[in-house]
Amino acid sequence: MQPALNLAGFWPSLPLESWAETYATLHMWIQVAGKIRLTQSPWINHSWHATLYVTAAGLTTSPIPYGLRTFQIDFDFIRHQLTINSSDGRMAGFALEPQSVAAFYRRLMGEMRSLDLHVAIHEKPNEVPEPISFDLDESHRSYDREYAHRFWQVLLQADRVFKEFRARFIGKCSPVHLFFGAMDLAVTRFSGRPAPPHPGGIPNLPDSVTREAYSHEVSSCGFWAGGGAFPHPAFYSYAYPEPAGFSAAPVRPAAAVYSNDFREFLLPYDAVCQAESPDSLLLEFLQSTYEAAANLAGWDRQALERRD
Repeated sequence: MQPALNLAGFWPSLPLESWAETYATLHMWIQVAGKIRLTQSPWINHSWHATLYVTAAGLTTSPIPYGLRTFQIDFDFIRHQLTINSSDGRMAGFALEPQSVAAFYRRLMGEMRSLDLHVAIHEKPNEVPEPISFDLDESHRSYDREYAHRFWQVLLQADRVFKEFRARFIGKCSPVHLFFGAMDLAVTRFSGRPAPPHPGGIPNLPDSVTREAYSHEVSSCGFWAGGGAFPHPAFYSYAYPEPAGFSAAPVRPAAAVYSNDFREFLLPYDAVCQAESPDSLLLEFLQSTYEAAANLAGWDRQALERRD
C-alpha cells in the first residue's frame, strides 16, 4: 500500500496578509517584463501578446522578437534568479532579492543592453489605483523567497488544472496565461458571438484596450492572489456580457459565492487546497460556472464542446 500523498506540499497555504508587500513588489517586476513583451510583439487579439506563462521553475515571457533575433525573460522561483536568454547564445541576469522596483527596472534594462537589446517601454504601471513610474518606485522593495516560491507553486497547480479544463472545449479559447495588469492566471472561452462595447473604467488602462479584450462573448475563469474587497486568494469565474440570472445560478461547490463587488463567482483558495481532492473541487467550480454562463446566454454547447 502506497503512503497517502501530502497535498499540502503541492497546494501550499498562501495568506495574502503574510506576503502582501512581496506580492505588490513582484507585481511591478512582472509588469516590467510583460511590458517588454508587449512593446516588442505584434498585437494579438485580447492582448494575448502581453501575457506570461507558467514554467517548471517560475514564469516566462516566452520568445520575444527583436529584429532577426529572439530573446525571453524568465523568473525562476526555485533558484530565485531572473535570466534573459538571447537566440545568439548570450545570457544575462541577476538574483531575485529584496530591491526596489526602480532598482529592478534599472538592473533589467542594464542587463538587456549588455545583450544589445534596446527596448523602451511605457514606465507607468497598469490596472493599479495609484501607479508609480517604474524608474521612480522606491516604495515597493520586498521579496520573501518562501512566499514567491509558494505563489509559483499555486500557479503551477492552477495551470495544470486549467489546462485540463481547457481541453474540454473546441471553440475559440485562450491559452492559460498570466496577465501582468491584474496579476491573474486566466483561461477564457468564447461563444463566437460579438459582445456589446465594454464600459471600460479599469484603473490606468485605456478603455480601447478593454473594449478590444471583450469584443466577443466570454466565459472566463482564473486564479488571483487577492486584494481590495476580497483580501484572500481565490479562483474566479465570470461572463461578459453577464446573462440574466447568472448571479443566482446554482454553481458548485457550496464554498463558491457570487461577489457583487467583482461581478463574478469566487471560490476561496483555502477551500481548494484543504479539499480531499483539490483537482476535483476546482474542476467542479470551473465546469459549473461555465455551464451557468453558457446555458443562460444560449451558447451552442453542442458545437463548442468535446463529446469524446
